[in-house]
Amino acid sequence: MNNSTIVVAGATGNLGGRIARALLERGASVRALVRHGSARDKIERLQELGVAIASVDLSSASEVTPACSGASCVVSALQGLRDVIVETQTVLLDAAIKADVPRFIPSDYSIDFTKFPPGENRNLDLRRDFHKRLDKTSISATTILNGAFAELLTGQMPLILFKLKRVLYWGDSDQRMDFTTIDDTAAFTASAALDPSTPRILRIAGDQVSARELTAVVSEVTGQKFGLFRAGGLGMLGTLIKVVRTVAPGEKEFFPAWQGMQYMRNMFDGRAKLEPLDNDRYPGMRWTTVRDVLSARQVRHPS
Repeated sequence: MNNSTIVVAGATGNLGGRIARALLERGASVRALVRHGSARDKIERLQELGVAIASVDLSSASEVTPACSGASCVVSALQGLRDVIVETQTVLLDAAIKADVPRFIPSDYSIDFTKFPPGENRNLDLRRDFHKRLDKTSISATTILNGAFAELLTGQMPLILFKLKRVLYWGDSDQRMDFTTIDDTAAFTASAALDPSTPRILRIAGDQVSARELTAVVSEVTGQKFGLFRAGGLGMLGTLIKVVRTVAPGEKEFFPAWQGMQYMRNMFDGRAKLEPLDNDRYPGMRWTTVRDVLSARQVRHPS
């Protein structure tokens, strides 16, 4: 039994809810910070799990600070644009410090944004901007980098073109990329939140595959022959990003088409590669592979 109290911001969301559940499974007490007016069904689901609820105005440090009191770590799983990733997280950070919380895990959960200059990826820029504020504080912070969520391979990330039986890539088909499921990211984050000796950055990858390797895996899982489809070079992708961002700006959208393309470029050019990995830090972890994810999809959607 772990006597730690962990505060989770964003627990009504997909990743945050899984982090809260993983913390409970590890014996921690979990206090979720939820916005005033949050959906009742989401709050009730957390309460049924055993999560304590603190309803707060996340823009008010005077409300958030007492809600963080007594915690050993504040975990952020907030998602959004500048108003959330930079401004709301700053309120959360300030509240954690005022409440004497010793540790803070920001909502990063991404490819390695430290390797990219400003302007290449909007969502990574927001994380970098928040870290400029975080790095000026004395709180012990730990960033968790997980590459891309592996579940995106079966839907939102257009790499596997199931109907065309092709795996799309830009540049080099042998460039390996990092994928980690949401559940594995949540489980690792929970363990890190309960670990007082975490370093500044932890890097994890449930699996590392190239487009060529992905073609072999999806062919084996589906029993159908998939081939490679080279959409073009990285320079062409960069030009396409600029064109799409001009004709369909979507600057206020969390994930416009060009944002996904920015991630694709970052992953295919190799700089996003996570190394060294910290997968072995918590021995109880069982990592879900890309094959596992595609096999689960095949069960749900046999072709």
